[in-house]
Amino acid sequence: MLKTSHKERLSIDVFPQQHRKIKIFAALQGKTIRQYVLECVLERVQQENEDKDLMNISSSLAQDSALKEVWDNNVDSAYDKL
Repeated sequence: MLKTSHKERLSIDVFPQQHRKIKIFAALQGKTIRQYVLECVLERVQQENEDKDLMNISSSLAQDSALKEVWDNNVDSAYDKL
């Protein structure tokens, strides 16, 4: 028996100029507005999740002296300038 996946509806109100711009960018990529907006939102969520993970790692470095020593070393300091 096939399970049907439940979907939630998400609606937003935008100004006509914003709608046209989104529609143009979606069309340029050969996507529907729905596909384009959903991909943009999910990409942003992923980016924020990665940023959160990086912040968690950074705070772990500050609390763990062994990790801090490995992270802060003169050999890799040249990369800090990039």
